[in-house]
Amino acid sequence: MTTDDQLQHPRLGFIGMGGMGSRMAGRLLTAGYDLTIYNRARERTHLLEKRGVRVAATPAELAVDVDVVLSSVADNAAVENVMTGSDGALAAARPGTIFIEMSTVSPAVSRRLYEAGRRKGVSLLDAPVSGTTSVAEQGQLVIFVGGEQSVYDRCQPILGVLGKTSFYMGPAGSGTTMKLCANTMLGLGMQALAEAVSLGLKAGLQRERLLEVLGETAVVSPSQRSKLNNVLKGEYPPAFPLRLMYKDLSLILNAAMDLSMAMPITAAAEQVYAVEVARQSAAGHDEDFSSVVRAMEQIANA
Repeated sequence: MTTDDQLQHPRLGFIGMGGMGSRMAGRLLTAGYDLTIYNRARERTHLLEKRGVRVAATPAELAVDVDVVLSSVADNAAVENVMTGSDGALAAARPGTIFIEMSTVSPAVSRRLYEAGRRKGVSLLDAPVSGTTSVAEQGQLVIFVGGEQSVYDRCQPILGVLGKTSFYMGPAGSGTTMKLCANTMLGLGMQALAEAVSLGLKAGLQRERLLEVLGETAVVSPSQRSKLNNVLKGEYPPAFPLRLMYKDLSLILNAAMDLSMAMPITAAAEQVYAVEVARQSAAGHDEDFSSVVRAMEQIANA
């Protein structure tokens, strides 16, 4: 059983050393936590390994000797693989271990993992985050949490290292549901910016002036405003890759289908994102989701 004393000085494991996970793990190491990490592609563990972090060969090996397991991986399939696969972390975890699952996945997967953990005598929080890689590096993420509130309360010191704030949303799956709501706004907001920019350019407005004036208006959100320089330069470094935003839009529409509700604007945006994802994949590029602006410009000029 994980005691309160262990949660004051817990041994942590972190699964997933992608753009977000590596930065969150780095913050936990800097904060003084005892840390073991795992990533399917071993080369992504090297930077933290050089700082003295232990590297596990499998998720199961990681889970055996830690008190809290955090994870941040790409999608539903990756989460289920590292948790319930043949070398999965859930099977190896000791009773009383706490899992903080921070990936953006479907609420159904979060609930399924929660139930699998409960049968093993472990606790699981779904705790996806809102923010880019630079925000993660600064510990300024916003974290949405579902699961048992008592477990959430005990994990506050860990969450406080990673985010500027966290919100308890309710039972298992509530954190991932909140993340899908937030990313509906994020994805559609960028599609709206893409259409506005394309309209202005097609009508003959000068690009620099159009973007400058849009940036001064109250209707442009902070997220949209932060991407105007990408649009101006025509360069889209992947702070939040387009392929992940496309994945999230698909999760949103699947969740809506499960609830028998229509999301027509989201469905239309997903198709635009799909075109650009296919183009980037074929070209071997991985660009920011704001590259949907360029995609809309190309459609407008076709």
